[in-house]
Amino acid sequence: MISVDNLTKSYGSRIIFDDVSFKINRRERVGLVGRNGHGKTTLFRIIAGMEEADSGGISIPKGYRIGYVTQSLNFTCSNVVDESLKGISGDPGAHRWKAEKILAGLGFSESDMARSPADLSGGFQVRLNLAGVLLAEPDLLLLDEPTNYLDITSIRWMRKFLFSWPREIFMITHDRGFMDKIATHIVGIYRQKIRKIEGNTSKYYLQIAQEEEIHEKTRINQDRRTKEIQDFISRFRAKARLAGLVQSRIKALDKQTRHNKLEKFKNLEFSFRFQPFNGKFIGTVKDLSFSYGSGKALIDRFSLTIGARDRICIVGRNGAGKTTLLKLIAEMMPPSKGELSWHPGTVKGYFEQTNVGSLVEERTVEEEIAFSCPDIDRQTARNICGAMLFEGDAALKKISVLSGGEKSRVMLGKILCTPINLLLLDEPTNHLDMESCDALLAAIDAYEGAVIMVTHNEMFLHGLAERLVVFGDDGILVFDGDYQRFLDKVGWQDEGDGKRAASETVVDGDNETARFSKKEWRRRRSVLIAERGRNLKDMEKEITALEDLIDANETELSIAEQRMQVAAEQQDGKSIAELSQRIHLYQSRIDQAFDKLEKVSERYESRKHYFDTLLAQLDASENTAV
Repeated sequence: MISVDNLTKSYGSRIIFDDVSFKINRRERVGLVGRNGHGKTTLFRIIAGMEEADSGGISIPKGYRIGYVTQSLNFTCSNVVDESLKGISGDPGAHRWKAEKILAGLGFSESDMARSPADLSGGFQVRLNLAGVLLAEPDLLLLDEPTNYLDITSIRWMRKFLFSWPREIFMITHDRGFMDKIATHIVGIYRQKIRKIEGNTSKYYLQIAQEEEIHEKTRINQDRRTKEIQDFISRFRAKARLAGLVQSRIKALDKQTRHNKLEKFKNLEFSFRFQPFNGKFIGTVKDLSFSYGSGKALIDRFSLTIGARDRICIVGRNGAGKTTLLKLIAEMMPPSKGELSWHPGTVKGYFEQTNVGSLVEERTVEEEIAFSCPDIDRQTARNICGAMLFEGDAALKKISVLSGGEKSRVMLGKILCTPINLLLLDEPTNHLDMESCDALLAAIDAYEGAVIMVTHNEMFLHGLAERLVVFGDDGILVFDGDYQRFLDKVGWQDEGDGKRAASETVVDGDNETARFSKKEWRRRRSVLIAERGRNLKDMEKEITALEDLIDANETELSIAEQRMQVAAEQQDGKSIAELSQRIHLYQSRIDQAFDKLEKVSERYESRKHYFDTLLAQLDASENTAV
């Protein structure tokens, strides 16, 4: 447990946060939210001891270990596994199996684990740093954008890993869905203050909105009342018989607490311009193949028909070829084989994260946007700058001084210049804060044209995807359905035994093709559901009992710790000794219950996944019923 007390930090005249306090208690998983530039990473660096606050302090228990994943790379071992074990105390060999498990979860193959860390890409080097911190098992995990550089399967693994983390977590992420599934509490930096709530981001932002609405109503009422008092004073100041009333109102006015008008924060608000399109299909991709040099084909005979209002998301592991496919569709590079056919009215707009390197450093934001489309006038360019949060003089900032998030907004701004009807996006949420991600999601949802997007953000996948292009171990699958249906029917191959697609024939226990009548299908489904209920019921009861046991002991532990504090203040040695034993007992019970809960939960999830897979296969067979 750590306590932040009266912390203040500023850079020059700019206050980041002012006299803020909060605590992170035992086993809390806390999400830190706030706009880009409002001090989230600064707060992390202060907690990690890498930066000094102007005033205030942080109370950390003796022996309490903090693990912070940094971007600095300082590798000293000859292979990936040994490097990940570098921070382990005791015999590293005893933890080798765990290192390999965590590295595999983060996307390292067996051959990767034998490589030198220096030979890895930048993204995998950051993953290696993350693996080392996870293996060290600190008391507090400080995670700053842990999903950056992770593909979707690694993000899903990370989410499960962090959910079962037995100690404290403090994390920053722009991925609202990821945060909400892990965090038990939210800490927000807002208007130089910090507040903490129990719950998810939706609850936090709702509370902020309600409090600001109350503040504004109070301010309006106060301004009206102030004007009435001032009018009374001006009107009757010269009348002697009302002097007492005038003086009392003057005093009331002096004592009145002022509610200043709140600074209005501008959110990213924009829409993609649509080029009218009357056709049903915008284009087709036929037998597309691509390979680098003479090596194995990265993309092999891929075909896709793109409708005029399609929402297609490309998903899969890093390095599988997702960005390459998007570049081929955008015609930024030629295919090895195959062809792309476009309707004559097709106008494409392409956004790629690595394209920030194409920005001209010497240009201003306004100039960069204006140069991307010679037909727009200066006022239109300024309007687009404003929509991308570069208002006033901010539009005159040089590209060279912009942050990664600001450069991403410039790239989005360049797409807004020209009306288009096919929007191609490669990881557009990287470097955007949570508010900007929400605005982007709304803009894509409202766009009238077709969208093809590479993303690992499951909130975007659930909110937008109507079709999926899935890069799996067995090749590329085009799945006609939304993301939840994909998870239900197919699933990710490394998350268990997998599920078969609805278009595939169901295989029964004897590995023979099974086709059932409607009656037989219903009978088998009923039997399977009943068997699932019997298998899971006892484990569900055990999980509930363990959760109740943990809650009860945590309540008793909290009471004992409060009494211990009182006994310590009173120097009551007898009570201190007795309470120490009780605290140790409650803590032991909690730890044992958590260990059991983890094992039972893993067994439960595995068994549930097994039955869900069988049901999905059986449901798929309905399509082939005779």
